[in-house]
Amino acid sequence: MPPLPDHLQLGPLRVETPVVLAPMAGITNAAFRRLCAEQGAGLYVCEMITSRGLVERDETTRRMLVFDELESVRSVQLYGTDPVYVGKAAEILCAEYGVHHVDLNFGCPVPKVTRKGGGGALPWKRGLLAEILRAAVAATAPYGVPVTMKTRKGLDDDHLTYLDAGRIAQESGVAAIALHGRTVQQAYSGEADWEAIGRLVDHVDIPVLGNGDLWEAADAVRMVEQTGAAGVVVGRGCLGRPWLFRDLAAAFGGREVTTLPTLGEVAVMMRRHAERLSEHMGEERGCKEFRKHVSWYLKGFRAGGRLRRSLALVDSLAALDELLADLDPSEPFPVGELGAARGRQGSPRARVVLPEGWLDDTDGRGSHVREDTTETTGG
Repeated sequence: MPPLPDHLQLGPLRVETPVVLAPMAGITNAAFRRLCAEQGAGLYVCEMITSRGLVERDETTRRMLVFDELESVRSVQLYGTDPVYVGKAAEILCAEYGVHHVDLNFGCPVPKVTRKGGGGALPWKRGLLAEILRAAVAATAPYGVPVTMKTRKGLDDDHLTYLDAGRIAQESGVAAIALHGRTVQQAYSGEADWEAIGRLVDHVDIPVLGNGDLWEAADAVRMVEQTGAAGVVVGRGCLGRPWLFRDLAAAFGGREVTTLPTLGEVAVMMRRHAERLSEHMGEERGCKEFRKHVSWYLKGFRAGGRLRRSLALVDSLAALDELLADLDPSEPFPVGELGAARGRQGSPRARVVLPEGWLDDTDGRGSHVREDTTETTGG
């Protein structure tokens, strides 16, 4: 068995651990990226922004493009369906925001996105996909910034696109392709198909990153060993567990580490998370943003329902301190949660919502649907 990769090369960008934090809407802001990056080397991607929103200087979009002062490698995921907008947005990211890496989202399964031919629906239009990729690569090339793309297996089992997408990415000068081993129809349900990741590895010469069902560092090692992937993209597995990146860095360094913080140590991380959010957004909004993380941090711990409900309504750091003081700091980590799914799962979709006539043509050049300025989601 070949040795595990010890780094990830994306064009001129060297990532010291072959691990990427998946962009997640409302999650991977500057505060969360900082917590994760402190745990281990890797690439930490800003939540997805829209190309149109950036080009048209939408204020919400601009507020999302905030980087921590210690963020030495700035990475952003861009969403778009129009090659012109995507190219202009990619150049703005390089010229005005000093980003070091641009990722393009072709994996989002959310109906409001696929209905407009975006996200996971777009790779069905091979010609349009090529136009978008080439526009982004041309825009970032003068700055030496690599472009990667994230996609899924296809619309459903009868409409697979990932092998064509890999070929097009390679021909367009894309530095790497990440594959979530599910179809758009599956969304986050069922099991990820790691064999598809292996098939893509065999199909292209550019690095392939594997994504899907990575709950522990051992899962990431197993995926890379089974598929030959150059690295992994970790999403839901790190929710409420920034320290997962410590385990991942150790695993790709040849050491087996499973971090099992006590509830007291988790509470310290919760406080830091809320504090970082407050520094970036102001205390009131920062505490509101923190609420969604409470259930993930406390997953499996014995903390009572009333305390959990109060934490999920916290509106100040002082109130958070009072509530965290009621947790039992010595309670051990619930090892039964190791390897368990986190975040959304849900059910497969009855059908994939697409623009009318979308399946009739697999080329699609010039057929994009005008995107909204405020699409925010992940894939």
